[in-house]
Amino acid sequence: MSKLIGPGKTVTLFFAIKLETGEIVDSNFGATPATFTIGDGNMLEGFEKALFGLEEGTEHSLKILPENGFGMPNPSNIHRVPRSQFADMDIEEGLVVSFSDPASGELPGVIKSISDEKVEVDFNHPLSGKSLQFDVKIVSVN
Repeated sequence: MSKLIGPGKTVTLFFAIKLETGEIVDSNFGATPATFTIGDGNMLEGFEKALFGLEEGTEHSLKILPENGFGMPNPSNIHRVPRSQFADMDIEEGLVVSFSDPASGELPGVIKSISDEKVEVDFNHPLSGKSLQFDVKIVSVN
């Protein structure tokens, strides 16, 4: 039986997602390895496909382009909200604010700019538009 990663395989691995600067965004090295089945929706398809052909026991560093990761930023996901909606809050550029969303319940947005009248909020994923380094250590493939 092949121990290569492909469609339908259950994979247990350690991973680190890094920015091109080397800054670690997420990692489970030094913790419990993650287990998922290819195609179950627990991992972005572009990350899964990057693993195809790797085998149990290997360590690899993969480059994930934005279109295979968190996508490109969409200008329509940047909204201008009346400053008055933040009257009770101490806000600053870069702050992540949680907004209620009828579809998902909660939607995080990043404050991009602040004026007396409006606050510009970016609802794109914070990693959209970024190339990422995906370091993996494959523990098992079943």
